[in-house]
Amino acid sequence: MKYEITENTKRVWGVILHQVRYVESGELGGWIEKESNLSQNGDAQVSGDARVWGNARVSGDAQVSGDAQVSGNAQVSGNAQVLGDAQVSGNAQVLGNAQVLGDAQVLGDAQVLGDARVSGDIWKTSPLYIQGTVHALTNCKKGHIQIGCKCFTFDYWSKHFKTIGKAEGYTPEQIEEYGHYIELFRKVGK
Repeated sequence: MKYEITENTKRVWGVILHQVRYVESGELGGWIEKESNLSQNGDAQVSGDARVWGNARVSGDAQVSGDAQVSGNAQVSGNAQVLGDAQVSGNAQVLGNAQVLGDAQVLGDAQVLGDARVSGDIWKTSPLYIQGTVHALTNCKKGHIQIGCKCFTFDYWSKHFKTIGKAEGYTPEQIEEYGHYIELFRKVGK
């Protein structure tokens, strides 16, 4: 056995979690609800104050540490890392060499694969979204606007929206419309 479940417990969201102890080193690890949350095979670890519960599973050589939370039916496997205050839940999967860092959240049916890295602060409110006459506009990430499939900073759009609009076949009226949307994003967007 790679680890054992100790008698140390804590309650999180109404679930009783048990701290693990790694047999070889004798070190205390993070917290799991049940043995199926952390594979006894491979080098997978839950450490620090990290918590794994529900039907979530950490396997392979994956690492969950810091104050990270993995719950629901989430899967963290391969060489994946979930670190800091990151949260992975629902049916989400973090696989391969992927990393989820900081205050990032991976929720629902999301998949983070390969060498992907998800990090940064979570949105406190929904990002701004406007359905224009040609393409939708949204905050694709903080300080950026996505129009159609193009994502650039607020400043870049302000300087180049006319050129991009002409290249995309927008009419002069549509270019003016999108210029107003971009200014709105600069004022109230994230």
